[in-house]
Amino acid sequence: MEGKLPMWSLVANASLTVQFIMVLLFLASFVSWVMIFQRHQVLRKARRSMREFEDRFWSGVDLAQLFRDINQSPNTICGAENIFRAGLQEFTRLTQKANREPDVVMNGVQRAMRVAMAREEEKLERHLPFLATVGSTAPYMGLFGTVWGVMNAFRGLATVQHAAISVVAPGIAEALITTAIGLFAAIPAVVAYNRFSSQAESLLSNYETFADEFSSILYRRVHSV
Repeated sequence: MEGKLPMWSLVANASLTVQFIMVLLFLASFVSWVMIFQRHQVLRKARRSMREFEDRFWSGVDLAQLFRDINQSPNTICGAENIFRAGLQEFTRLTQKANREPDVVMNGVQRAMRVAMAREEEKLERHLPFLATVGSTAPYMGLFGTVWGVMNAFRGLATVQHAAISVVAPGIAEALITTAIGLFAAIPAVVAYNRFSSQAESLLSNYETFADEFSSILYRRVHSV
């Protein structure tokens, strides 16, 4: 339709403050999408490798042989494998001592697995704080740009003799675009943060369950010797 202002014209004619906010929001949105795709790949690979390692672990393979196999070709993405490696390595080191106490051995093993689990938690939750920050602050940044743009539009209205909606409409439209960009940046970030947080929590719960089961196996082994 004739008379419509092109979108690019509204952005180009906005005040420097509003343009600066738009640029920040576009950058935040771009970085958020990069992190969304990266987190999606990491979590998908972590879930798949978790299932593959558990299938190998519960297949009845000798734990020492499994330890040697994963050391030859380690999968750093697999959290359960890293926990297993840390636990068995500490178990082997402590059981080789002459005067070993079973409780001391198990305490050391559980401590090593807790440290490994903390590292896995850090890996799974990486970049999630940034998504949460964008999701919570982008709408307010867009609202600030809108308020600033509307204020400038009405300030310009005060300098004309005949007030009309056609005078302030471009300025208000410029301002409202900032709110739209803020929502465009915030909504995907919030959705991704909630989804990835749930997936990371589920994986960490599986890691904790595996660590408890593996600890029970080592407990029976150290007390049977």
